[in-house]
Amino acid sequence: MGFRVKNLHPSDPPDSFPDPATAGIALGAPDGLLAIGGDLSPERLLAAYRAGLFPWFNDDQPILWWSPHPRAVLFPEHFHMSRSLARTLRNDAWEYSLNQSFETVIQGCADDRGEYGTWLIPDMIAAYCRMHELGYAHSVECWRDGRIAGGIYGIRLGKIFFGESMYSARESGSKVALSALVHICIESGVRLIDCQVESRHLHTLGMQEIDRAEFLKILHECVPGEAPMQDWKLEKRDAAPLAALRHQA
Repeated sequence: MGFRVKNLHPSDPPDSFPDPATAGIALGAPDGLLAIGGDLSPERLLAAYRAGLFPWFNDDQPILWWSPHPRAVLFPEHFHMSRSLARTLRNDAWEYSLNQSFETVIQGCADDRGEYGTWLIPDMIAAYCRMHELGYAHSVECWRDGRIAGGIYGIRLGKIFFGESMYSARESGSKVALSALVHICIESGVRLIDCQVESRHLHTLGMQEIDRAEFLKILHECVPGEAPMQDWKLEKRDAAPLAALRHQA
């Protein structure tokens, strides 16, 4: 008998997800729909990320929980700094920050339809803003001439940053923000940036696809069971550290 997607009720325990390692590969596009329903409480979101799942759905759908096969990831040390991006960072007065404008970044991601269209509905925005308040969700912003130029947000647990979305308010803004995130991850010992699903844009920046089994192995090595809050703070904006990545161009 084949795998059947699990239906969740909000009253179900937060960790009532199928095990991606034993559930098999569910049908869908992209591959990996494992559960439907539940809620977006912090407890359930943390349980999902610890198990290797994430929510992704449109406003006319129930909550859908995914564990894609293959999984799109970016190892920080394999980030590809193109010559054009290196020139952008060298010639322009870019600054970056951490957790200074989380709501602006997530709203910017919602407004930027991107490759997969609009999926950051109000309930999702509220859920991740709550995760930010609790210290699990983080944003990296980039600035130009004192105005935000782009950003990226996601969840950090242990040595993994689960990237959710990024956007540009001006040309190259998302790439500069990702460059800053990569630098922060290298400096703080984060081993992997989870990109979730394949993207043409991320391919140019060093994204690669790995088997679900390999992703789950890394997940179990890098994310502690209790998923403690991470002390990830940066008090001032500073563009200088981005120069350290230019040697990869």
